[in-house]
Amino acid sequence: MNPPRDLAGVVRAFATEGELGEYLGAEPYGNGHIHDTYRVFFAPSGAPARIILQRINTHVFRNPEVLMENIARVTAHLAAQLAGSPDRDRRALALIPARSGRALHADRDGHLWRAWRFIDSTFSLDQIGSPAQAFEAARAFGLFQQQLATLPPPRLHDTIPGFHHTPKRYAALEDAIARDAAGRVHDTQAEIAFARARQSIAGLLVDAGLPERVTHNDTKCNNVLFDDRTGQAICVIDLDTVMPGLAAYDFGDMVRTMTCPSPEDETDLARIRVDLALFEAVARGYLSAAGSFLMPAEKDSLVVAGKLITYELALRFLTDYLNGDTYFKIHRPAHNLDRCRAQLALVASLEEHEPELARILQSLG
Repeated sequence: MNPPRDLAGVVRAFATEGELGEYLGAEPYGNGHIHDTYRVFFAPSGAPARIILQRINTHVFRNPEVLMENIARVTAHLAAQLAGSPDRDRRALALIPARSGRALHADRDGHLWRAWRFIDSTFSLDQIGSPAQAFEAARAFGLFQQQLATLPPPRLHDTIPGFHHTPKRYAALEDAIARDAAGRVHDTQAEIAFARARQSIAGLLVDAGLPERVTHNDTKCNNVLFDDRTGQAICVIDLDTVMPGLAAYDFGDMVRTMTCPSPEDETDLARIRVDLALFEAVARGYLSAAGSFLMPAEKDSLVVAGKLITYELALRFLTDYLNGDTYFKIHRPAHNLDRCRAQLALVASLEEHEPELARILQSLG
């Protein structure tokens, strides 16, 4: 991450609530793949105040104004849903507007920035450590969907068109294979063969005639904040991909990221497996919040959702690797290939245990 030349100037561009005090500095924050994120420190009387600054990746989000219009509508609706709730300021993200009145600020190098109120006394998880944590995270995403089910028209913008359109992701992989821009096709024949053997599953969700919902579309456990004291999941974060989608997309990505005890870039593939206790906790937590509004066909779609979304991300990692690592941030050579292999191993485990997963979902109604 290349720090901006004048981060203090970026901070001053935002209308922070009240006088935060003397600007002390900033540090990189989190481990997101897309944006550059900083936690900013001030020195008022009492505990240090903080805000979060993000430099928008306009290569990924090519229409940032549309992106921020979605986010502004979603955060306002969530705040309204929480009116009168205890601790409401910690249960939904809140944008800090720029002094210009806009949600975005352009620095002198042309980079676009946004600011968020920092939510204190919370933690996030890169990996689920227990069924209790899986339940809490899944419940938070289910509640998020439930709260946004009443978002009034108009329809949200598609911030990344075709984001979960798996047949298009498969087509992009075939295009990357044909172009072989980085000269890597020769060394990925096993992964390509695995992906091609499962092409038939790509349309299972997009062709199912399911109702469109407002979905998060990136339901990793590190996109939930947990309360330091209670361990309860209190706030869903990273709203860039909140847009129209299928409920099963969110559930599938929870299965992908919360039911395997190993990280998504695990290199020891023997450790990649679906944990049935974690799966049951994810399903129970999600349905405890979202089950009240899902139609029967949507509940039925949850059985294949984990396998499909895991397969889709494997396609994306492999495509990016073949294209020369142009989308996801990488931290070592062949990082995207390692990610792809881990996802393919999880697909195989989900296939092996599909009857048991179906029984768990059926038992939960």
